[in-house]
Amino acid sequence: MNFERNKQEPARRFRVGILIFLAGNGIAVAEQPVDRISVTATRIERATKEVPSAISVIDSDQIAGARMMNIKDAIQGTPGVLIDSKNGGYDVRLIVRGAGQKANYGVREIMVLRDGVPMTDPDSFSRFDYFDTQDVERIEITKGPGSLYGAGSAGGTVQIISKSVFDTDDNRVKLGFGNYGAQNFHLRLAEDINDANAVAVTASHRALENDWRRWNDFDTNQLGLKHGLMLADGATLETELSYSEADLQLPGTMSEAQFREFLDSGEQTETQDAWQHSGRYSRIWFFNSRLEKEYGNLTFKPRLYYNHWTHYHPVTGAINDNEAGTDVFGTDLEFSYRHRLLGESTLVAGITARVEDSDDARRYQYRDVQTIPFGPQAGRITATLSDARGDLMETQSATNTLYGIYLQESIQPSDRWLVDLSLRYDRTSFAIDGNEITDYDYASGTYVAGTGQYKIDKRFDLYSPRVGVSYALSPALSLFGSIARSDQVPSESEIKENQALDASTATNFEIGLKGRTGLWSFDTSVYYINVEDEIVPTLVDGQTRFQNAGRTEKRGFEFGGYYQLVEGLSLGGSYAFSDYEYDEFIDAGSDYSGNQMPYVPRHQYALFADYRHPGGFKARLQTNSWGSYYMDPANTEKYGGYDFVTDLSMGYETGPHTISLHVQNLFDKHYATEVKKDTRGKHYYSAASPLAAMLNYNFAF
Repeated sequence: MNFERNKQEPARRFRVGILIFLAGNGIAVAEQPVDRISVTATRIERATKEVPSAISVIDSDQIAGARMMNIKDAIQGTPGVLIDSKNGGYDVRLIVRGAGQKANYGVREIMVLRDGVPMTDPDSFSRFDYFDTQDVERIEITKGPGSLYGAGSAGGTVQIISKSVFDTDDNRVKLGFGNYGAQNFHLRLAEDINDANAVAVTASHRALENDWRRWNDFDTNQLGLKHGLMLADGATLETELSYSEADLQLPGTMSEAQFREFLDSGEQTETQDAWQHSGRYSRIWFFNSRLEKEYGNLTFKPRLYYNHWTHYHPVTGAINDNEAGTDVFGTDLEFSYRHRLLGESTLVAGITARVEDSDDARRYQYRDVQTIPFGPQAGRITATLSDARGDLMETQSATNTLYGIYLQESIQPSDRWLVDLSLRYDRTSFAIDGNEITDYDYASGTYVAGTGQYKIDKRFDLYSPRVGVSYALSPALSLFGSIARSDQVPSESEIKENQALDASTATNFEIGLKGRTGLWSFDTSVYYINVEDEIVPTLVDGQTRFQNAGRTEKRGFEFGGYYQLVEGLSLGGSYAFSDYEYDEFIDAGSDYSGNQMPYVPRHQYALFADYRHPGGFKARLQTNSWGSYYMDPANTEKYGGYDFVTDLSMGYETGPHTISLHVQNLFDKHYATEVKKDTRGKHYYSAASPLAAMLNYNFAF
């Protein structure tokens, strides 16, 4: 990579950015052939039409037009990807082709990266608290198993790519205010110090009071410093150091009666949960340094990263206090080699390693609680009165490690054919030592004696092979097919709950068609995923328990596309059909074989209209729908989902000034983002936000 090429990179990214559309999310402006667009879904920049897998890219233009208080603001509407937020902050419920639906909090089964650095721990848990949603260039999503990035995550890969330090043409100040106490402030300043050095500083503050529901505040402050160095031999070295404070209150669920009240009023004043003060309050230091150096046809890309985080995390029955902190060390040593093997070919290979170490993590009882004073249920906790910690429940030290190697050969036997052959192998291990003094007993609703000293040592070998083929039917159309599999590692909390858990294995068979011209674009695919030993959650008396189901079969169809109707106006949409069935699943004597997986709607669709006027006015109207889904593995009852929840964004740009208005849930529909039902027949409703509006002003310099 030479200096002149790098200096032109921001302009190139801007030109291609306004053209990008991939499966699921579209953008209206498409006046040039979009086959010039490239992504990094296979660790190789490549025209999206040629990538032999189902991928979606949310580009810089669409991100700039979104509110971006949460990653949901950008991803929502992507077919096969279900995403929603209970708080509106960094918490998201992210499901890709059925993977991730077992998570009560955070994201599971899906590899999430930021600029190539895993935001996913070795046990497959992902957090979004330490990435700045205002500093995002694009978001790339690969669906299903087989990704070279997807260590121990069979659901897919989400990569968040931030703005480059060398992009010195995107400096700005952004101010935003909205109802429910919404605030969004952002500053970005990037400058070339000299011909070899560039620096960028970002600062952001986002907050939501969310007073339509009790205990629902969100507040985050983030500061980032990036440095870019162009070495004399043409290599580039980019380094980043950032700090984040993220405070999030997690609201409780509603009973059926409370949900009916919410449907009438749009406010949630009470919850049915005893745990009234759940939340997560985290502090994170993040460091990342990556080099890119070319040696003729060989490109070397080593990366080192480190982050340190602490949190105070009140949850059901206990308060997790990681005051000593968790340290994560990692490296990824990647190289690519351009050569000829049945035509132009590229070999990508590398090794990766991560260690996550937590020392003296602690769990506490809630200090201030309300209990039943007498009777057969005397002592049962009925409500927390604060999130102050009480007596010590447990101490724990844990080390999670992951070591991996990956290899991919991409060959082009002719101008029409492209073949990817890849394999990734990872070994992940858990070493957990703890002392459980007391525990919370769900049946009695009280604290009881714990199990005492314990030690857990588990190791998993994870394989992820993939074969992908793309064939250009014409300059505008491309056919692809792929066969891939990945092993899914259980999380640390799941292993503690059930030490007999095995890793699950997902095998994906898929064919699809992609089309690209200057006026229209579409992606469509049909897939079948067979999952052996699926790790499934079951709500037993309000407690989530995990076990391996025998086999799950997932069949699906996805489509996304747009058409430029007239100059500046595009219409588009997306649709996903999901038929996910337990082929073999017996839990506590109940046979769920043949039942549908819960929480995943069979039908999901979105429609949008996008308008851009040469005079600077722009507007986007998008409506999203989720079909009905079963509330439990027993398939005893369905929730009806929601229809045509509509968002509107509109703005006007003149010179360096842009003013925009973003309205979510334009028609103020009242519905639930998630509904569950436990083995007792008790319902758990999580409310969606009523109409939320935000006015932003952006000054570019």
